[in-house]
Amino acid sequence: MKLFTPPNHIGFEASKLFGENGKIIDGSIAYIQPGGGGPLELHTHPHNHLFSVIEGEAKILLGEKTVIIKKGESFLVDGNIPHSVWNNSQSQTVMLGISVK
Repeated sequence: MKLFTPPNHIGFEASKLFGENGKIIDGSIAYIQPGGGGPLELHTHPHNHLFSVIEGEAKILLGEKTVIIKKGESFLVDGNIPHSVWNNSQSQTVMLGISVK
């Protein structure tokens, strides 16, 4: 995770999670316990998900591949590809989920 201090700020560090990714439909915060996630069956839908991990680590099952998202990272999931989301750490994972068109 790369931290930066914006101009005219003091004692302030930030990390850009994502840039423009479409129109936001809604957003949620998830608290995923060790071994938790879902749905149990991979699913699809017409909108995409932008996932950003705040704490812990998430594992995205995405069709035939697996994507790991670490703390401070984001990943855009194409809703047309069968997917599910799981905690990939031994402690609680906290993740933002933003649905986008």
